[in-house]
Amino acid sequence: MANKTGQVQGEPGSLLDLQEALSLTRAQVKNLHKKYLNASLATMMELLNFDRQYVRARGISVWDSQGREYLDFLGGYGALNLGHNHPKILAALQRVQEMPNILQASLGTVAAALAHNLARITPGRLQRSFFCNSGAEAVEGAIKLARAATGRSTIIYCQGSFHGKTMGALSVTGREKYQKPFTPLVPHCQAVPYGDLHSLEKALQAREAAAFIVEPIQGEGGIILPPPGYLKKARELCRRYGTLFIADEVQTGFGRTGYMFACEAEEVEPDIMCLAKSLGGGVMPMGAYITTDEIWQRAYGGMEKALLHTSTFGGNTMACTAALAAIQVIYEENLVEQAREIGDYFLTRLKELQTRFPLLKEVRGRGLMIGLEFNQPGRLASKVTFGLAGKLAEEYTGSLVAGELLNNHGIITAYTLNNPNVIRLEPPLCVTREHVDRVVAALEDIFQRHRGFISMATAGAKTILKSLTQRE
Repeated sequence: MANKTGQVQGEPGSLLDLQEALSLTRAQVKNLHKKYLNASLATMMELLNFDRQYVRARGISVWDSQGREYLDFLGGYGALNLGHNHPKILAALQRVQEMPNILQASLGTVAAALAHNLARITPGRLQRSFFCNSGAEAVEGAIKLARAATGRSTIIYCQGSFHGKTMGALSVTGREKYQKPFTPLVPHCQAVPYGDLHSLEKALQAREAAAFIVEPIQGEGGIILPPPGYLKKARELCRRYGTLFIADEVQTGFGRTGYMFACEAEEVEPDIMCLAKSLGGGVMPMGAYITTDEIWQRAYGGMEKALLHTSTFGGNTMACTAALAAIQVIYEENLVEQAREIGDYFLTRLKELQTRFPLLKEVRGRGLMIGLEFNQPGRLASKVTFGLAGKLAEEYTGSLVAGELLNNHGIITAYTLNNPNVIRLEPPLCVTREHVDRVVAALEDIFQRHRGFISMATAGAKTILKSLTQRE
């Protein structure tokens, strides 16, 4: 096979095997990303010194190539409820390593067990699962299921929502920045304000909506909780107008909010529930939706409809094994109760900081799904960064705080996609009070050193300047 030319500095010149891949330096990894992956994203990560090379992980901790330990309070955007490389997940995968992983001309043994367990732990009459590989795929499947089961076409979704970036999921994701470059999107998708029952009912009254899809807590919207009772009343409205209620629990599910599923906080029983992220135990890509027998039969009942929606990798042995083990670990280690207890403690301590430091605008969340929103710096801050930080200084205070946490305190966080002035705190559910105290102390140090917006923006600019002048 001919080798392609045009390598960049620090790039190996031939095909790489695994040992060579694991031996790549930080500079080589960065160069390969810039040439073969998303160059702009690589540059963005580099500017704030987020391009570290992590080589080991266990539980809540990760270590970089220099041996420094970090606390992961990002948690894979909710995919690491069990932490990194949980030994029981890895052990379970070892037990099935000789089984066929993908064999469609059969009925999967582990998939059958997993479907049984999901039916037992999810709310209400949810019974029949479809397995896929990601949250976006789960949403795609749920939309198709709703249309097929109801014969209707409209999907109602919420402003500020995030359901994924594949075409159908993107069509019900509530931020124009991600939608506009790909228009026209899937038709008959209608947005309503999150938490607004009047607007929802108005949209439902035409009786044309197949489904209303909603996050019990908006994740990428900035960790936004709806008004008390909203989900329960929205569910009642959907039932009144013959519309299916889809709960997107991709990020909120499996103990994250101090409930096994966030909709249980209001005793809501969805018609369809989307699952992913931590369902794979933090090791395997795994997604699913689960629905009632009645809805499934209306959409896919009968052999002539059995193959209308399928997935090559969906339900494979490895992914289902990881999911089966993950559910067992959640119960064995009481992670739901842990999330509730530690989450309450964390929120209390963070709200104490809010009373002392004006940079911290709001603390909100439930369980271990917490958002910190920051006040935006003024135009003067942009001037003192010499235009280098640009939009970071004016709109992305969250990224500057995240940079301080990483670079000075060894704590990994990130801002939310739909509100970049919010950083999320979503550590693995095995987090301890001592870990929480370390994060609170780090934030206190940052706020004390940067009481003004100009100081924060200048610190961010210095980090950018350093990354530009001291590249490896």
